[in-house]
Amino acid sequence: MNVMVELNNVTKKYGKINALNDVSLKIPQAESFTLIGPNGSGKTTFLKILACIEKPTKGKISLDGELVGERNMSELRLKSTMVFQKTVLFNTTVFKNIAYGLKLRGFSKNAINERVGSVLKLVKLEGYEKRPAKKLSGGEQQRVSLARALALRTELLLLDEPTANLDQRSASIIEAAISQIGQETNTTIVLATHNIFQVKTLSEKVALIKNGNLIHVGKTHEILSDSKKLADFARIENIFPGISHVIEDGTSMIEVGDNIQIEAAIRRSGKISVFIRPEDIILSKTQLKSSARNVFEGKIIEILDLGSTVRLRIDAGKQFVVQITKRSFIEMQLNLSSKVFVAFKASSVQTID
Repeated sequence: MNVMVELNNVTKKYGKINALNDVSLKIPQAESFTLIGPNGSGKTTFLKILACIEKPTKGKISLDGELVGERNMSELRLKSTMVFQKTVLFNTTVFKNIAYGLKLRGFSKNAINERVGSVLKLVKLEGYEKRPAKKLSGGEQQRVSLARALALRTELLLLDEPTANLDQRSASIIEAAISQIGQETNTTIVLATHNIFQVKTLSEKVALIKNGNLIHVGKTHEILSDSKKLADFARIENIFPGISHVIEDGTSMIEVGDNIQIEAAIRRSGKISVFIRPEDIILSKTQLKSSARNVFEGKIIEILDLGSTVRLRIDAGKQFVVQITKRSFIEMQLNLSSKVFVAFKASSVQTID
């Protein structure tokens, strides 16, 4: 087993604050690895150290078998690329943003054109080459940022909350692109998130991090099997433990308490924990006629404005968190205590164990 990343007793201090505390870890080559932790837990610092952007205060780090030091730090930095949570693009076209790193590395014009076209297709932005990058939507800008990183085809891809607060379409496209890269290449992917869906679908191994300390490292299914433990580390939204019963049409009905039943497109009986992504829930002011098997009436008890999107907490017997676009929020004229309906398909209900 070739090791891509190795940290030995790495500590990072900012003044009196320990952002990372005596972290030791090995990540094999071509593995998809996820860090789960709340805001301020040390996830971003961890990624910056792997990217050779930050230096450890104490301890050692090796990339692809080479010990990182003052003499080779710039060289080893080329082995990785990092996509930040907050997108930073140049004030020029989409093409020039993606081509920038390739030009610095001396790629030919034909090679640049091929790479740019390939990654734009991967992030579903074909035909956007000449558009001003900074005039795109937030989700499109983040897709350009990911494309810029993927074009370099580095051995190590570092992703810091790559879909935080994005619209559903952009988040789904980014998740699909990351998954495809993980399956089709030898790229080592390290993803920092507190999104349970991404943990389940994008990672082979998971580390729980809190206050700069690695608390537990294990295979994804092992970590996700304990939803109570996860509550301190991940964004636990729309997770419901309950008892599942297979019904006649082959789906399952899950009793989650408070006289609430959730229908899921699975065949499973017994204890179970399920979740629904906030982006997969449809919100309306009147009950819609749709194929959604789960429809609940409730009222808005919390509103969080995230810029281009809005997250709402709905009390419908159980509390559901829903994410909609800012435009939809304004058009529906929603406020605290507004009566609404939440709806989601049985196929949108995921298991976490």
